[in-house]
Amino acid sequence: MKQIHFLLLALIAVAEATSQNSISGHLTNQDNEPISATVYIPQLEKGTMATLDGYYAITNIPDGTYTIVYSLLGYATISKKFDFSDDKTLTEDLQLVETAVEMEEIIISTPFHKLQRDNVMKVERVGLKQLKANGAVTLADGISNIAGVETISTGVGIGKPVIRGLSANRVLTYTQGVRLENQQFGDEHGLGINEAGIESVEVIKGPASLLYGSDALGGVLYLNPERFAEVGKTKADIETTYYSNTRGTTTNFGFKNSSEKLKFLVRAAYVTHSDYKTGIDYRVTNSRFNESDIKTGLRYQATQVTSTLRYNYNQSNIGIPEEIGIQNTDKKLLLPNQTIDNHILSSENMIFFNNSSLNIKMGYLFNDRREFEESASPTLRLKLNTFNYDATYHLPVLGRFESIVGVQGMYQKNANFGEEVLIPNATTKDIGILGTTHYHLEKIDLQAGLRFDSRTIHSVATGDIEDQGYIDAISKKYTSFNLAVGAKIDFSERLLARLNFASGFRAPNLAELTSNGVHEGTNRYEIGNPNLENEQNFQTDLSIEYRNEHIELFANGFYNLVNQYIFISPTQEMIDENEVFKYVQQDAYLFGGEFGLHIHPHPLDWLHFESTFETVTGKLENDANLPLIPANSFTNTFRVEFNNSKFTKDSYAFASLKSTFKQQNTGAFETASEGYNLLNMGVGSSFQLNKVWLHIGLNAINLTDQSYIAHLSRLKLDGIPNMGRSFQLNLKLEI
Repeated sequence: MKQIHFLLLALIAVAEATSQNSISGHLTNQDNEPISATVYIPQLEKGTMATLDGYYAITNIPDGTYTIVYSLLGYATISKKFDFSDDKTLTEDLQLVETAVEMEEIIISTPFHKLQRDNVMKVERVGLKQLKANGAVTLADGISNIAGVETISTGVGIGKPVIRGLSANRVLTYTQGVRLENQQFGDEHGLGINEAGIESVEVIKGPASLLYGSDALGGVLYLNPERFAEVGKTKADIETTYYSNTRGTTTNFGFKNSSEKLKFLVRAAYVTHSDYKTGIDYRVTNSRFNESDIKTGLRYQATQVTSTLRYNYNQSNIGIPEEIGIQNTDKKLLLPNQTIDNHILSSENMIFFNNSSLNIKMGYLFNDRREFEESASPTLRLKLNTFNYDATYHLPVLGRFESIVGVQGMYQKNANFGEEVLIPNATTKDIGILGTTHYHLEKIDLQAGLRFDSRTIHSVATGDIEDQGYIDAISKKYTSFNLAVGAKIDFSERLLARLNFASGFRAPNLAELTSNGVHEGTNRYEIGNPNLENEQNFQTDLSIEYRNEHIELFANGFYNLVNQYIFISPTQEMIDENEVFKYVQQDAYLFGGEFGLHIHPHPLDWLHFESTFETVTGKLENDANLPLIPANSFTNTFRVEFNNSKFTKDSYAFASLKSTFKQQNTGAFETASEGYNLLNMGVGSSFQLNKVWLHIGLNAINLTDQSYIAHLSRLKLDGIPNMGRSFQLNLKLEI
């Protein structure tokens, strides 16, 4: 251990001894008027905002080649590369051009931190502000507004993402830069992350095993934490939202301060909801929930070294609805319910050398899941301890090549402390080695990578060997090679296309390998299969985008072949009056895509019309339908954005109609679902009161009080509808 500490100190000392560079300049618009745009270096996570006279300056830049992004809402984003060495001082004056096209964002979840237009992989990025403006009650609810993403829900309090028809352990969630592990094998297990302190959400739709290993077979949900304050700034805010349907409130408070080298932030949130009311005027008993959350972060940022430490504690207390009973607006949970404690501690250390950099991420996660059925003692209690690490080295740029090599791994222990056992005590170990490179030409970008992974799972025997519910010990090892290749072609400044091919894999989880008993959440007797093999998939994606000052068009299509797809199948047997289901494997395939347009007619830049169609089909090799496939949907949104004035900014109004079609292509134990239409509307604006900004937003969700049952609702089998009409009032003060 002493040697490791000495090595880290030596690396930091060497890094700090290298040269320092800077860049400054003035930013203007087409009329040569100064503008206060944001100037940001993604690789360094360092930036500033130009002053009112358009002047900006960034100092203490390490040697190397870095992309600097200049952006301001209403202007075309500029991305430029600069070489820094030997205490270089650069001057760069730029003129930003007004445009009606949405401001481009920086993508973090892919390895080269590029603007979306520069990225070879198609990644959807949505800011939390936009998700909340659409009236989402929870983070899981909000991500279902992203094209190609839906949610498996249990009432309002429990939701988990579905990306192009794949979910649970086939979708990996990242938060604070580390993979989230919280027993995600269960349909009734939600994200366990509160939206407070989340800046944006990125979605990789398709296999991302090259970047993230096992469980990223279907895609990645990447949650970007809020940024630290700019140098020399102190900021504070308090926000509260009231939800009429659930008589619920969410409140969060944040504070952050930043000096040249030290940055600090903290955010606390509390959420409470009573039972939600359906569109036929009754409440769903015990769908109530509450949540407490705190996030904090500390960063040390020097010329050559950036070290960030973040911690998140979340406790969720969630009722589990079973039948319609008592009708009230109490917030005290009834039985059955679950309590989940999530602790996430992450550390990221970036060390910059001459023209190269080393990024080391480490995470420790502790998940304590308790389920209560008939008493105050937990019937089920699972404790999951996870340590993961990720070290990547960004090699020096060689001509037009940017390359990264890395190693990732995980050590995980699961332990039971309750009366019931769903999965046994077990240890899981992962290690993966990867390399990826990006080749840039004037009109074409190419990207390719290769990765090897190994996962071992060791579990202990549970119960007596003579008992019906006995679970035998297992010792398994799974390995896989995966690759990804892609190309982005700029046919013109307005038209581009992306073509990607990637493979992915997923090792079977403990529930699939070892289950032997009644799963109370599904009311069936589940039997695992210790002989299951890796799931292995191969997906082809084609994306075409066109944009000008009046219109944006996109078409994303995919075909996904999944070998040895794992699913649970009825056996026609009964044990203790419960139908028996077994985990089996069969090849499967999925296909579909997302198609849309965005009209913003110039010079009416404040007027927007957006339309999106989503479709996915999933089949087994024997032509049977895959379960949990979202219904096709068509969303149309009309939005107006008003110009900023001296006392107001970010003023908007919108109306959105989402039409979900019938879903009759159901799995073996699913029922068909009827179509429905949901109308949402909202208005909002920000007002300046001296040095304080007041943000006000009002949303109406399901304005027509439509009674409907979503196909991916786990309450569908009981005929319980989703939430009816709700009005939401949001207030936020920023200092």
